[in-house]
Amino acid sequence: MTETTRTIEVNQLARVEGEGALHLAIDGGQLTAAQLRIFEPPRYFEALLRGRDCREAPDITARICGICPVAYLMSSCAAIEDLCGLSVPAPIADLRRLLYCGEWIESHVLHMFMLHLPDFLGYPDAVSMAREHGDLVRTALRIKKAGNGIVALLGGREIHPINVRIGGFYRLPTRAELAPLRDELAWALDAAEQALLPLAALDFPDFERAYTFVALRHDSEYPMGRGRLVSSDGIDLPVASYDDYLTEHHVRHSTSLHSRTAAGGVVHLGPLARYALNHDRLTPRARAAAQAAGLPPVVRNPFRSILVRGVEVVLALEEALRLIDGYVPGDTPAVAFEPRAGTGYGATEAPRGVLYHRYTVGEDGLITDAKIVAPTSVNQAVIEADLRHYVEPNLHRPDAELRAVCETAIRNYDPCISCSAHFLKLTVERR
Repeated sequence: MTETTRTIEVNQLARVEGEGALHLAIDGGQLTAAQLRIFEPPRYFEALLRGRDCREAPDITARICGICPVAYLMSSCAAIEDLCGLSVPAPIADLRRLLYCGEWIESHVLHMFMLHLPDFLGYPDAVSMAREHGDLVRTALRIKKAGNGIVALLGGREIHPINVRIGGFYRLPTRAELAPLRDELAWALDAAEQALLPLAALDFPDFERAYTFVALRHDSEYPMGRGRLVSSDGIDLPVASYDDYLTEHHVRHSTSLHSRTAAGGVVHLGPLARYALNHDRLTPRARAAAQAAGLPPVVRNPFRSILVRGVEVVLALEEALRLIDGYVPGDTPAVAFEPRAGTGYGATEAPRGVLYHRYTVGEDGLITDAKIVAPTSVNQAVIEADLRHYVEPNLHRPDAELRAVCETAIRNYDPCISCSAHFLKLTVERR
C-alpha cells in the first residue's frame, strides 16, 4: 500500500441481508467506480415456478424472503387474481391489509432499531448498543413482537405464513381470536410515537438528492396491497404497464439484475418514495408523528429514512387497530375461482418498496413464465448513485470514515440482497 494506492476490506457486516460487496475505485484523487457488487448465486425461483400450478405461486414465492414473506404472498395473489379477473370482498381485503400491517411493523422495527440505529449511535451492532440503551432495545423488540402477533394469527405462523391463498385465506380468524392483539398494539402505538422522538435528534449527514420517487398510490388509503404505479415525475400507470416503465438488465458486477426506466433513468423505491407520493394519505397519528419528528412532506435525505420508517410503523399500528375494531368475519374465507390462461400482473408495497410479480398461465393452469422484481433490485442503481454523490466531495476523509458512511448509506435502503446471508465486503482502491 502507498499513499496513493490503498485497499480497505470489511469482511463482515451483520446488518445487511445477503451477500455482497462494495467497491470504490479512486484514481488520481478522482472517484472512478462505486459499485454494489452482489455475488450471491441466483436462486432460480422464477424457473422453479414454471410448470407449477398457478395456485401454488403464493406459497412458493413466500419462501423467497424470511423478512417480508407477506409481500411475496400478496404480490403473487394480486397477479394471479388479476389474471383470473378475481376481486376479493372487502372483509378479505381488510384482513390482508391487517396482515401487511404486521409485516411492516416487524420489518421496519427490526431495521430501524437493530440494523440501522447502531450506525448513528456509534455501535457495531444492536447487542453492543443494548448494553447502554437496554430500555430502548427492549421497547423496540416488544413493538416488533406486536407485529409478529398479527402475522402469526392471520398467517398461521410468524415466518413464511401458510394461511393465504388465491382468493383469500384458508381460514378466517374469529373476533375473539383478534381481540387479544388489541391491547399490545395499542401499547405499541404509544411506544412507537415516543421512540421516534429521540431519533429525530440524531446527527444526520447533510446530504440530499433529487430522486425520482416511484410507489403505488391508491384512491383512499396509504398504499400497501394495491394501487397504481405513480412517480414524482408524473407517471400514473396501471400495474400491468410496469414492464413498459422499468426494464431489467445485467451488469457485470452483480448477479442481481438492475432496473432502469425505458429512458435509462434511475428510480428510488421504498419508504421515502411512499411517503412523498402519499403524504396526503397518512393516518392522523402518523401525520402527527411526522410533524413531531420535523419531517416535511417530501424527504430527500436518505439517511433520514429511519424516521420515515418510524412514521410508517405508527401508521401500520394505527391501521391495525382500526381494522381489528371494524372486523366482521365474512361468510367464506376465499372466493372460488378456476384458473384460466393468460398473463396477470401484481404489485404491492413491501417494506423496502414496490414488489412486482407477473405470471403467464396456460390452459391447464400451469405457469409457463414468471417474472419477479424485488425492490432491492431496482434500488441498486440509486444506492450506487448515492455513494458516488456522497464520496466524491469527501475523498479527503480517511478510509475508515468513508467506509462507515458508505455502509450506513447502503443500510438506508434496508437492502435485502438475498434475504438470508449476512456478509458485505467493502474494497476501496486509491491510486
